[in-house]
Amino acid sequence: MEYVSVLVAGVAGFLFGAVWYTVLAQKWMEASGVPLDETGQPANRSDPIPYITSLLGAVLVAGMMRHTFELSGIDTVGKGLISGLGIGLFLVSPWIATFYSFGARPRRLILIDGGYATFGCTVIGTVLALF
Repeated sequence: MEYVSVLVAGVAGFLFGAVWYTVLAQKWMEASGVPLDETGQPANRSDPIPYITSLLGAVLVAGMMRHTFELSGIDTVGKGLISGLGIGLFLVSPWIATFYSFGARPRRLILIDGGYATFGCTVIGTVLALF
């Protein structure tokens, strides 16, 4: 069952990212400086590698979160939600902010990508706790 929970939680985090970046697409494209094609869409939009990488990354995060939850006795939806939020907000997002700050990336990009990390981990934690 643990493999199923990790896979479902990873897919849920990935799907949350699809919604997050669809809603924030224009602001993210402006802030990230991603190359655009003649239609104003990311030039690598049809390249499957970023999508595969994102899905695999979400599953790996879910796997480690599940392991951590098991060791920590996180066994309710409330604990899963708060723990996921904490992991995203206090572990992942600070690294993103550090990398982006040294790389002179826009603050808006830190907020968009850090927001995805924070709320994506919240979704993953919540789904894991449901199992």
